[in-house]
Amino acid sequence: MIELDDVHKVYRDGPLEVHALRGINLKVARGEFVTIMGPSGSGKSTLLHILGCLDHPSSGAYRFDGQDTSRFSERQLALTRNRRIGFVFQSFNLLLRETALENVTLPLLYAGEKDVMARGRDALAAVGLDGRMHHRPGQLSGGEQQRVAIARAIVKQPDVILADEPTGNLDTQVGHSIMDLFRTVHARGITIILITHNPDVAKLGDRSVWLRDGQLSERVLTNAATDNALRESPTQWLANDTDI
Repeated sequence: MIELDDVHKVYRDGPLEVHALRGINLKVARGEFVTIMGPSGSGKSTLLHILGCLDHPSSGAYRFDGQDTSRFSERQLALTRNRRIGFVFQSFNLLLRETALENVTLPLLYAGEKDVMARGRDALAAVGLDGRMHHRPGQLSGGEQQRVAIARAIVKQPDVILADEPTGNLDTQVGHSIMDLFRTVHARGITIILITHNPDVAKLGDRSVWLRDGQLSERVLTNAATDNALRESPTQWLANDTDI
Protein backbone atom coordinates (compact mmCIF):
# COMPACT_ATOMS: atom_id res chain seq x y z
CA MET A 1 0.00 0.00 0.00
CA ILE A 2 2.79 2.38 0.99
CA GLU A 3 6.36 2.24 -0.31
CA LEU A 4 9.15 4.73 0.29
CA ASP A 5 12.37 4.14 -1.60
CA ASP A 6 15.46 6.09 -0.43
CA VAL A 7 13.40 9.19 0.37
CA HIS A 8 15.27 12.34 1.36
CA LYS A 9 13.80 15.68 2.38
CA VAL A 10 16.00 18.76 2.50
CA TYR A 11 14.81 22.21 3.47
CA ARG A 12 16.89 25.09 2.15
CA ASP A 13 17.12 28.64 3.46
CA GLY A 14 19.77 30.41 1.41
CA PRO A 15 23.05 28.55 1.98
CA LEU A 16 21.59 26.63 4.94
CA GLU A 17 20.41 23.05 4.37
CA VAL A 18 18.39 21.07 6.90
CA HIS A 19 18.19 17.34 6.19
CA ALA A 20 14.87 16.31 7.71
CA LEU A 21 14.80 12.81 6.16
CA ARG A 22 17.88 10.82 5.18
CA GLY A 23 17.28 7.84 2.92
CA ILE A 24 13.97 6.49 4.25
CA ASN A 25 13.00 2.99 3.09
CA LEU A 26 9.64 1.75 4.29
CA LYS A 27 6.94 -0.65 3.11
CA VAL A 28 3.49 -0.82 4.69
CA ALA A 29 1.14 -3.55 3.52
CA ARG A 30 -2.57 -3.00 3.05
CA GLY A 31 -4.33 -3.47 6.38
CA GLU A 32 -1.24 -3.03 8.56
CA PHE A 33 -1.11 -0.91 11.71
CA VAL A 34 2.34 0.70 11.93
CA THR A 35 3.46 3.07 14.68
CA ILE A 36 6.34 5.50 14.28
CA MET A 37 8.25 6.64 17.37
CA GLY A 38 10.90 9.29 17.75
CA PRO A 39 11.88 12.41 19.68
CA SER A 40 10.97 15.95 18.70
CA GLY A 41 12.85 17.08 15.61
CA SER A 42 13.44 13.54 14.36
CA GLY A 43 11.46 14.07 11.15
CA LYS A 44 8.17 12.42 12.13
CA SER A 45 5.90 15.23 10.92
CA THR A 46 7.90 15.64 7.71
CA LEU A 47 7.50 11.93 7.02
CA LEU A 48 3.76 12.09 7.70
CA HIS A 49 3.35 15.05 5.33
CA ILE A 50 5.01 13.08 2.54
CA LEU A 51 2.92 9.99 3.26
CA GLY A 52 -0.19 12.16 3.15
CA CYS A 53 0.74 13.73 -0.21
CA LEU A 54 1.00 17.11 1.52
CA ASP A 55 4.67 17.49 0.58
CA HIS A 56 7.12 16.06 -1.94
CA PRO A 57 10.42 14.25 -1.30
CA SER A 58 13.55 16.12 -2.36
CA SER A 59 14.73 12.82 -3.85
CA GLY A 60 13.72 9.18 -3.83
CA ALA A 61 10.33 7.68 -4.67
CA TYR A 62 7.01 7.46 -2.87
CA ARG A 63 4.57 4.91 -4.28
CA PHE A 64 0.97 4.89 -3.06
CA ASP A 65 -0.87 1.69 -3.94
CA GLY A 66 1.76 0.99 -6.59
CA GLN A 67 1.61 4.44 -8.21
CA ASP A 68 4.54 6.86 -8.23
CA THR A 69 3.19 10.01 -6.58
CA SER A 70 5.81 12.19 -8.30
CA ARG A 71 3.80 11.66 -11.49
CA PHE A 72 0.56 12.86 -9.92
CA SER A 73 -0.90 16.19 -11.00
CA GLU A 74 -2.03 18.61 -8.30
CA ARG A 75 -5.59 17.43 -8.92
CA GLN A 76 -4.58 13.78 -8.49
CA LEU A 77 -2.78 14.63 -5.27
CA ALA A 78 -5.85 16.49 -3.98
CA LEU A 79 -8.15 13.61 -4.90
CA THR A 80 -5.85 11.12 -3.17
CA ARG A 81 -5.83 13.22 -0.01
CA ASN A 82 -9.57 13.75 -0.07
CA ARG A 83 -10.79 10.28 -0.98
CA ARG A 84 -8.13 7.75 -0.02
CA ILE A 85 -6.34 9.19 3.04
CA GLY A 86 -7.84 10.14 6.38
CA PHE A 87 -5.96 12.49 8.71
CA VAL A 88 -6.11 12.70 12.51
CA PHE A 89 -4.06 15.39 14.26
CA GLN A 90 -3.02 16.05 17.84
CA SER A 91 -4.80 19.41 17.89
CA PHE A 92 -8.03 17.95 16.39
CA ASN A 93 -8.24 20.68 13.67
CA LEU A 94 -12.00 21.11 14.02
CA LEU A 95 -13.91 24.18 12.86
CA LEU A 96 -15.10 25.84 16.07
CA ARG A 97 -18.28 27.33 14.60
CA GLU A 98 -19.46 24.05 13.09
CA THR A 99 -21.19 21.20 14.86
CA ALA A 100 -19.64 17.76 15.16
CA LEU A 101 -21.81 16.56 12.29
CA GLU A 102 -20.88 19.51 10.10
CA ASN A 103 -17.17 18.96 10.79
CA VAL A 104 -17.44 15.28 9.88
CA THR A 105 -19.34 15.87 6.65
CA LEU A 106 -17.01 18.56 5.26
CA PRO A 107 -14.74 16.10 3.37
CA LEU A 108 -17.81 14.58 1.72
CA LEU A 109 -19.16 17.97 0.72
CA TYR A 110 -15.81 18.95 -0.82
CA ALA A 111 -15.81 15.69 -2.78
CA GLY A 112 -19.37 16.17 -4.01
CA GLU A 113 -20.51 12.92 -2.42
CA LYS A 114 -24.11 11.81 -1.90
CA ASP A 115 -25.98 10.96 1.32
CA VAL A 116 -23.63 13.26 3.19
CA MET A 117 -25.64 13.74 6.40
CA ALA A 118 -26.56 10.06 6.72
CA ARG A 119 -22.93 9.02 6.32
CA GLY A 120 -21.83 11.66 8.82
CA ARG A 121 -24.32 10.41 11.39
CA ASP A 122 -23.17 6.83 10.82
CA ALA A 123 -19.52 7.84 11.33
CA LEU A 124 -20.30 9.67 14.57
CA ALA A 125 -22.32 6.71 15.80
CA ALA A 126 -19.36 4.45 15.03
CA VAL A 127 -17.17 6.48 17.41
CA GLY A 128 -19.84 6.65 20.11
CA LEU A 129 -20.99 10.23 19.55
CA ASP A 130 -24.46 9.77 18.09
CA GLY A 131 -25.82 11.75 21.03
CA ARG A 132 -23.40 14.68 20.59
CA MET A 133 -23.48 15.30 16.86
CA HIS A 134 -25.11 18.73 17.13
CA HIS A 135 -22.59 20.03 19.69
CA ARG A 136 -19.79 22.39 18.68
CA PRO A 137 -16.15 21.64 19.61
CA GLY A 138 -16.26 24.06 22.56
CA GLN A 139 -19.06 21.96 24.05
CA LEU A 140 -17.08 18.73 23.79
CA SER A 141 -14.29 17.27 25.90
CA GLY A 142 -10.84 16.69 24.43
CA GLY A 143 -11.56 12.99 24.00
CA GLU A 144 -14.86 13.72 22.29
CA GLN A 145 -13.18 16.20 19.94
CA GLN A 146 -10.64 13.56 18.97
CA ARG A 147 -13.49 11.12 18.32
CA VAL A 148 -15.04 13.70 15.99
CA ALA A 149 -11.68 13.96 14.20
CA ILE A 150 -11.55 10.17 13.81
CA ALA A 151 -15.13 10.13 12.52
CA ARG A 152 -14.13 12.79 9.98
CA ALA A 153 -11.27 10.53 8.87
CA ILE A 154 -13.33 7.35 8.53
CA VAL A 155 -16.43 8.91 6.94
CA LYS A 156 -14.67 8.83 3.55
CA GLN A 157 -13.96 5.10 3.94
CA PRO A 158 -10.27 5.75 3.21
CA ASP A 159 -7.61 3.20 2.39
CA VAL A 160 -5.18 4.74 4.90
CA ILE A 161 -5.45 6.77 8.09
CA LEU A 162 -2.46 8.89 9.12
CA ALA A 163 -2.50 9.95 12.77
CA ASP A 164 -0.07 12.49 14.26
CA GLU A 165 0.19 12.15 18.07
CA PRO A 166 -3.58 11.53 18.40
CA THR A 167 -3.32 11.04 22.18
CA GLY A 168 -0.78 13.81 22.80
CA ASN A 169 -3.30 16.31 24.22
CA LEU A 170 -5.30 13.75 26.18
CA ASP A 171 -4.95 12.26 29.65
CA THR A 172 -3.95 8.63 30.01
CA GLN A 173 -7.42 7.17 30.46
CA VAL A 174 -8.93 9.08 27.54
CA GLY A 175 -5.85 8.23 25.45
CA HIS A 176 -6.48 4.54 26.06
CA SER A 177 -10.07 4.87 24.87
CA ILE A 178 -8.89 6.62 21.70
CA MET A 179 -6.40 3.83 20.99
CA ASP A 180 -9.19 1.28 21.52
CA LEU A 181 -11.09 3.17 18.84
CA PHE A 182 -8.12 3.05 16.47
CA ARG A 183 -7.93 -0.73 16.96
CA THR A 184 -11.63 -0.97 16.12
CA VAL A 185 -11.07 1.07 12.95
CA HIS A 186 -8.08 -1.09 12.05
CA ALA A 187 -10.21 -4.22 12.42
CA ARG A 188 -12.28 -2.92 9.50
CA GLY A 189 -9.23 -3.41 7.28
CA ILE A 190 -8.04 0.20 7.15
CA THR A 191 -4.28 0.71 7.02
CA ILE A 192 -3.12 2.92 9.90
CA ILE A 193 0.18 4.76 10.31
CA LEU A 194 0.37 6.46 13.68
CA ILE A 195 3.07 8.78 15.01
CA THR A 196 3.70 8.82 18.74
CA HIS A 197 6.39 9.48 21.32
CA ASN A 198 4.68 7.15 23.81
CA PRO A 199 5.95 3.54 23.96
CA ASP A 200 2.65 2.38 25.47
CA VAL A 201 0.89 3.64 22.36
CA ALA A 202 3.57 2.30 20.01
CA LYS A 203 3.15 -1.27 21.23
CA LEU A 204 -0.46 -1.32 20.04
CA GLY A 205 0.55 -1.48 16.37
CA ASP A 206 1.45 -4.57 14.38
CA ARG A 207 5.00 -3.23 14.30
CA SER A 208 6.83 -0.11 15.33
CA VAL A 209 9.44 1.99 13.56
CA TRP A 210 11.95 4.21 15.29
CA LEU A 211 12.83 7.52 13.62
CA ARG A 212 15.89 9.42 14.76
CA ASP A 213 17.84 12.15 12.95
CA GLY A 214 15.79 11.49 9.81
CA GLN A 215 16.61 7.77 9.64
CA LEU A 216 14.45 4.73 10.28
CA SER A 217 15.04 1.44 11.99
CA GLU A 218 12.49 -1.16 12.92
CA ARG A 219 11.48 -3.69 15.53
CA VAL A 220 8.44 -5.91 15.15
CA LEU A 221 6.30 -5.67 18.28
CA THR A 222 4.14 -8.68 19.02
CA ASN A 223 1.54 -9.16 21.74
CA ALA A 224 4.18 -11.02 23.71
CA ALA A 225 6.54 -8.02 23.77
CA THR A 226 7.19 -6.73 27.27
CA ASP A 227 6.97 -3.17 28.51
CA ASN A 228 10.64 -3.33 29.42
CA ALA A 229 11.57 -4.13 25.83
CA LEU A 230 9.44 -1.26 24.61
CA ARG A 231 11.10 1.15 27.01
CA GLU A 232 14.66 0.43 25.89
CA SER A 233 16.72 3.50 25.19
CA PRO A 234 16.81 4.63 21.56
CA THR A 235 20.49 3.69 21.37
CA GLN A 236 19.87 0.13 22.53
CA TRP A 237 16.81 -0.21 20.31
CA LEU A 238 18.74 0.92 17.26
CA ALA A 239 21.56 -1.46 18.05
CA ASN A 240 19.14 -4.38 18.00
CA ASP A 241 17.20 -3.37 14.91
CA THR A 242 17.04 -4.85 11.47
CA ASP A 243 16.71 -3.06 8.17
CA ILE A 244 13.17 -2.48 6.95
